[in-house]
Amino acid sequence: MPITEKQKRWLKPQVHHLKPVVLVGQYGITEPVLAEIEIALDHHELIKVRINAGDRDERDAAIGLICERTGADLINRIGNVAALYRHNPKKRDPIVLPKL
Repeated sequence: MPITEKQKRWLKPQVHHLKPVVLVGQYGITEPVLAEIEIALDHHELIKVRINAGDRDERDAAIGLICERTGADLINRIGNVAALYRHNPKKRDPIVLPKL
């Protein structure tokens, strides 16, 4: 179930202090990069990803591919950095989103 705009607004300050945990470099979105993003989402639920691609369209395409392949929701994107969220019910202390 996709998250609502209210929930996105609540998550934005939560992600503000985080540093990017995955860096997408010159080779773009590869299977090992996607595997690292999967691991980070499973462990943290809320992460930042830095995408060092050429222009805005390439970054948007890369973020769209990441969200599609991992099932994560895009919370925010500023420049080269995208904030992603994916709920993990198996996590010991999951992030509790506000109700609709």
